[in-house]
Amino acid sequence: MDAVTGSMSLMSVPTYLLVDGENIDATLGMSVLGRRPEPEERPRWDRVLAYCDELSSAGTAEGEGNEARALFFLNATSGHMPMSFIQALLAMDYRPVPLAGSGSNDEKVVDIGIQRTLEALAERAESGQEAHVLLGSHDGDYIPHIERLLQAGAKVGILCFREFLNAQLAALEGEGLTIYDLESDVKAFTIPLPRVCIIPLEDFDPLAFL
Repeated sequence: MDAVTGSMSLMSVPTYLLVDGENIDATLGMSVLGRRPEPEERPRWDRVLAYCDELSSAGTAEGEGNEARALFFLNATSGHMPMSFIQALLAMDYRPVPLAGSGSNDEKVVDIGIQRTLEALAERAESGQEAHVLLGSHDGDYIPHIERLLQAGAKVGILCFREFLNAQLAALEGEGLTIYDLESDVKAFTIPLPRVCIIPLEDFDPLAFL
């Protein structure tokens, strides 16, 4: 079955993962760590995709869904591509999307690419084609696009550090948006990160603080 053409059955809804690599990396470095991340502190993107595949399967009655189509957006305006990272993404079944803009400092190349992709997915949803859309970002620039998808009936999730997610974007939980924390839910990291997060009382373990 070809999910791109929209030939889908109710038992197999395509899942799309769109990764705003710049935003995730900047949030990890500037907000979580306060410095450039060490290699072992970066997300394991294979774990992220595996988690999205699990979500895709969980959304079917038989528990066997299509693998998520993973797009990793990169800013290649400089004309340089990090080939070792791109090769690693390809090996993990991501599809790198290296975009080049005009070079203007005001042009958010990756944001624009993701916005256009979200718009295309929203158009499909509005035409009756089901979709499960997962976005890795904290950026409020995607709010109108996420709202449009939700209003069209698409299932939408955000992968992020919850405490740094744009507040207006987080508020869309009331409209059906699901928020997945990259560390606690997705298990994307191999070492604990120095985060201070709100702990639901039922999850509080005092031994973790002793």
